[in-house]
Amino acid sequence: MRVSTRTRYGIRAMVQLAHDYGAGPRSVRDIADKQRLPAKYLEQLLAALKTAGLIRARRGAGGGYQLARAPAEIKLSEVFRVLEGPVGPADCVDDPATCPLERTCPTRHIWVRMHDAALEVLEHTTLQDMLAPVREKPARTGPAPHSNRGPAARRRS
Repeated sequence: MRVSTRTRYGIRAMVQLAHDYGAGPRSVRDIADKQRLPAKYLEQLLAALKTAGLIRARRGAGGGYQLARAPAEIKLSEVFRVLEGPVGPADCVDDPATCPLERTCPTRHIWVRMHDAALEVLEHTTLQDMLAPVREKPARTGPAPHSNRGPAARRRS
């Protein structure tokens, strides 16, 4: 399951707003610079998040964007659904009626497990949780789980 650039950038912007929570509105340029995001694209993402009620905007001098609620009250699942859509990796998970094999499909149970695992993480992670410095997180050892490198390639590196 891949997460789109739209969602990755949007979550980074929301984490930046969580970091700046209580300090007043932040301009698109400020958020874009701090998160190294393209400002024009960020404007589109912020508009979607504003429409969903996750952020507020203030126009004029000193205006910009800020979270609509405290960082501890905004779940990652809310942001994900606005920017990515349903959490399910296949349409049949969110709407079983879309598949004529719903009851007999040999793969559906895997898509449901993936959905449930992703939802568990997204529902139990808030923007506040995302503020912990990266250095406090345990370092990974070995190749990333999604690595396409085979054993021979890993031995050479």
